Amino acid sequence: MVEGEGRDWAEWHGAYDDPGSPLSRRLRVVRQRIRDVLDEAPPGPFVAVSSCAGQGRDLLGVLADHPRAADVAARLIELDEHNVCVARAAIEAAGLANVEAVVGDASHTDAYAGVVPADLVLVCGVFGNLTDADIERTISFLPQLCAEGAHVVWTRNRQPPDVTPRIHRWFDKHGFERRWSSPPEEGVYGVGTHRYTGEPVPLERGVRLFTFVGYDALRKGAPWPK
Repeated sequence: MVEGEGRDWAEWHGAYDDPGSPLSRRLRVVRQRIRDVLDEAPPGPFVAVSSCAGQGRDLLGVLADHPRAADVAARLIELDEHNVCVARAAIEAAGLANVEAVVGDASHTDAYAGVVPADLVLVCGVFGNLTDADIERTISFLPQLCAEGAHVVWTRNRQPPDVTPRIHRWFDKHGFERRWSSPPEEGVYGVGTHRYTGEPVPLERGVRLFTFVGYDALRKGAPWPK
């Protein structure tokens, strides 16, 4: 399956340029969560990985002016080549020598080889495009991406039926503790931060984590952010 087949993902990112759009509001929340994790991290090297990273506006938007930027090594994994090019331009403009944007399929564990275990795992704009079963399956594999004490920042739309409560339970089930969750009154989007409390788990190569169904297919064209 081609991830997001039928949708122009470069055009989709244009909603971020509207400061009043749900995507733009969500982006501001995600960036603050990333800042919080970096601010609280102990001194020294810090590794981050972003799944289905798009143009990397969340992580790159923080690193562009964060005092810990030089400590961060990161991989942004994205299937759309145009969005990867945009991310690479932003990386170069910000002088982030240890950050890479790669064309790759984030639904396969092989895409994470060589960068995990990470201190920060971003799963933003992913869960809203997956079946509930694949959301839980992906969460069950996150320990393989996480270093000890790593944080996961994730997003999921809150359109009924809101699966957020079950997402929290799935994180609990697989060794994570909730650190922060956006309140329901925020509207159509949800953002969460969970901390991994278990031991690092070796990465199992050659495994498919999820099938990217796409929000439109799941919601029959509802005009909400993924």
